[in-house]
Amino acid sequence: MTTTHVSSWSRKLYYHPRRMIVFSQYSQAQDLFTSRLQDRIQDLPRLVEDIVQTSISTGPRGALRLVQGVQAVVGVGSEWLADSSQNPLALYEWFLLFIQDINAFPLLQWTNTSSAGLPSDLQLGLISPIYLRKLFERLGATYVKLGQFIASAPTLFPPQYVEEFQKCFDRAPPVPFEEIKAILNQELKRPIDSVYEYVDPTPLASASIAQVHAARLKGSQEDVVIKVLKPGIEDVLVADLNFVYVVARIVEFLNPEFSRTSLILKNQCLKKLTSVRRPANIEAFRRYLDTTGLTLEAKAPKVYYHCSTKQVLTMERLYGVPLTDLDSINSMVPSPEISLITALNVWFGSLLACESFHADVHAGNLWLLRDGRIGFLDL
Repeated sequence: MTTTHVSSWSRKLYYHPRRMIVFSQYSQAQDLFTSRLQDRIQDLPRLVEDIVQTSISTGPRGALRLVQGVQAVVGVGSEWLADSSQNPLALYEWFLLFIQDINAFPLLQWTNTSSAGLPSDLQLGLISPIYLRKLFERLGATYVKLGQFIASAPTLFPPQYVEEFQKCFDRAPPVPFEEIKAILNQELKRPIDSVYEYVDPTPLASASIAQVHAARLKGSQEDVVIKVLKPGIEDVLVADLNFVYVVARIVEFLNPEFSRTSLILKNQCLKKLTSVRRPANIEAFRRYLDTTGLTLEAKAPKVYYHCSTKQVLTMERLYGVPLTDLDSINSMVPSPEISLITALNVWFGSLLACESFHADVHAGNLWLLRDGRIGFLDL
């Protein structure tokens, strides 16, 4: 190495001490990784076999989801670029800061772009709260569920992300009503006008997996809601969860502390997410309320079995407001705190006394009904 090269390298070390610390930490982590890999090498054939079998079971759905993923990234990236282009000078400044010494620890350089003239959301690109939420929505059900988890975990994620991902609750893009109508006709095996007096074409809610429409039963004239599994959602979930399962198996291989992760995903998540909530869960919760004498404090919707299938669930319509609507709650009851305590007590009691418990409890699924009781939805 020439003197010039030594001098140049010395100046680089002098001006970038943080990079030497990061490099040292990286070397230590690499040694630990190598040691763990050697300990687990005997499990490698089993890991490869599991990945191959999962890939085969996923089939063409995996390739389709890959294409859809690329399209989602390109689509949201185009939105970001269009928004950033409204201030071309600031975008140029941001770009210069980002590519400065990009070949040497680019992640450190990313944090230096805060001096650019772009708004903070645009500076962070696709990992900013708003664009990441849009990306999750484009990617579909599995990632919307992940967004709901982020929104429900304020102790784990920054407040900007928690606030933005609140939009993932019941705000997924709706399926056109003609498609919903076709599913109802196919599942019920008869025209829907022979079952329902009317079905509102505008959905009450459009979630990641299912869509809910208000309706009225023919004959009894009872108000109901129809929960319909979105078309093609099972293929999407199978492909996404198989991908997550493969990642979990690789993590298990590298770190035995996560040895039960893939088992939980394989035995529980896929089974639960590929169908509308079973009517049996709702009936079990209703029995729990009856046997514990809690029917004056809480309510779960009645299921109408003659117009429910694996893909369609018809339930009694409950009228009220979600516990997130504090203004409405304050106008309905004198003490909103008591309503919240009641909801928690009923739910905690179900953990001990009910055959199945509500595993998706968030404020959007807990309502204060018009009669003052707590309504448990989406059981």
